[in-house]
Amino acid sequence: MARKHRAEEEDAAIDMTPMLDIVFIMLIFFIVTTSFVKEAGIEVNKPKAQNKSEQKKANIFIAINSNGEVWIDKRMVDVDLVSAEVERLLAEQPSEVVFIQADEEAKHGIVMEVMDQVKEAGIDRISVAAKE
Repeated sequence: MARKHRAEEEDAAIDMTPMLDIVFIMLIFFIVTTSFVKEAGIEVNKPKAQNKSEQKKANIFIAINSNGEVWIDKRMVDVDLVSAEVERLLAEQPSEVVFIQADEEAKHGIVMEVMDQVKEAGIDRISVAAKE
């Protein structure tokens, strides 16, 4: 009788620990494999282009508006400080390509200064964004 009495007292329980471990491992996997796209911070009116090529794996976007203001990572940056800002972003997330989104009304000289600053930061591949 004592044996039967003990079986009635035991409750069936499901151990949730292995399932929680799998959920946390999946969460970590998705966080690590997700690429976060950074934007320049402003919308520019890009010039049209006949020939285009798709560029991938870029994490650094630089926008130049019609007033000559340079925007990186949703902040306005002085043209002379573009190199330092690009180096900071490279330390956070390495990239081989930088996208420059220049407004069609932006002055050519400012775009060239930004390109020189990007090359000074150590990136040789620069893509200029255009619309179709």
